Amino acid sequence: MQGAELADGHDRGFAEAVRTALAKLDVLDCLRCAVVVATLLCVLVTLEPFKDLTVIDDASGKLAATYLCFAALAVTGVLLSVPRNVAAFRTLCTALHLCFLGWMALNILLSENPAISLQRFALTASVISLAIMMPLLPPSLRSFNRCFAVAAIGLLLLCYLGVMLAPVVSVHNAADAAEPGLAGDWRGTFEHKNVASPVMAILVYFGAYLISAGAFLSGPAILVLAAVFLFFTGGKTASMLCLVVWAVASVVGATKGLWQKCVICFVPLLLMNLLTVGSVAIPQLIPLTNALPIDTTFTGRTEVWEFALGAVAARPFAGHGYAAFWDGVKDKKTEQGSEWVATAAHSHNSYLDLAVTIGLPGLILVVLIFVCAPLKNFHVVQSRGTGQSLARFCLVVWLFGLYYGTTETFLLDRQNPMWFMFVVAVVGLHFLARFGVRY
Repeated sequence: MQGAELADGHDRGFAEAVRTALAKLDVLDCLRCAVVVATLLCVLVTLEPFKDLTVIDDASGKLAATYLCFAALAVTGVLLSVPRNVAAFRTLCTALHLCFLGWMALNILLSENPAISLQRFALTASVISLAIMMPLLPPSLRSFNRCFAVAAIGLLLLCYLGVMLAPVVSVHNAADAAEPGLAGDWRGTFEHKNVASPVMAILVYFGAYLISAGAFLSGPAILVLAAVFLFFTGGKTASMLCLVVWAVASVVGATKGLWQKCVICFVPLLLMNLLTVGSVAIPQLIPLTNALPIDTTFTGRTEVWEFALGAVAARPFAGHGYAAFWDGVKDKKTEQGSEWVATAAHSHNSYLDLAVTIGLPGLILVVLIFVCAPLKNFHVVQSRGTGQSLARFCLVVWLFGLYYGTTETFLLDRQNPMWFMFVVAVVGLHFLARFGVRY
């Protein structure tokens, strides 16, 4: 009898503990965190992980799920975030942002294919909305860190399990229909190593940030796993920039003046663009490029850049239409001997690609919003002395994106993981500069 009473007492005590724990839970906060994790997994893991590259897959007719998923997440995120972040949303209603939206509307209207441009910008708008929600949905900095850590660990586990258990769909191989020369390079859940490698570089930065925030288990685990995976992707640009950007960001973090920060961040960016696209546009730079210990064609990119520069010259103001130019590139005239350029999917330079698609005015607006403003916001955060670790993480992701964009195209690229994380870093600095951190 006494044993039964003790057991009954233990059961009541356990039930009471559960009730107390549930009473402390905020259902809406739990739902907000769930939306953050779900969004990160949809973007990073993608809705079609482990694609078989041995066959050329026609994606037409398969995009409905992507559009519906991101639209539903965006609507849910906005509804959950608006009630307690009205002031934050108001700070986004600036003349510059409104000009950008107005220009995009005009660009879509004047596009070579308005229907395609409108359809794809709808997805981009959903993804941007979700990226804006990422710093606003978690109730605290600790919740933000946990949500991102859960998603990062989930992605890394899937990538490593894929390499170990299903290498045919997680490692580039000689049977790949498009690029058999990449055989042996890891890609994990991603479609290409050039998508996997920058994401892994960002996870390296995130692991380092978690360590600075006191997460001595998840932080080192994410850093090491991401660094190893980055190495095996064979992504030379991302691997090199991972270290270079970290060094540049450290110097920026130790610099007090805004103009000095501008010189440190933007002079290398200008040089990288001059040595890449600039070497095609300005013949006088060719001897300088030839003197560098690198492939002077940048693995065939120079011919693509020549073609893209010609497209900019044809329609410098209006552009050819958001995300519409490269679909019809096979019908456009190419130089003799460079017909293969018609198979390119983009211009391999984010800034050049924007000039091609949304015109020079659109490129200028993007530079003002996504290149100039974030550094000023970091300067404000630094002067206040709060939220420094998170601001450094946002700075290094933003800086990595700026430099990575000189050889790859990701700016305004719909649900591209690099673009998503870049926007998260930009809006993170925007909100940190105005509201600080909710601990």
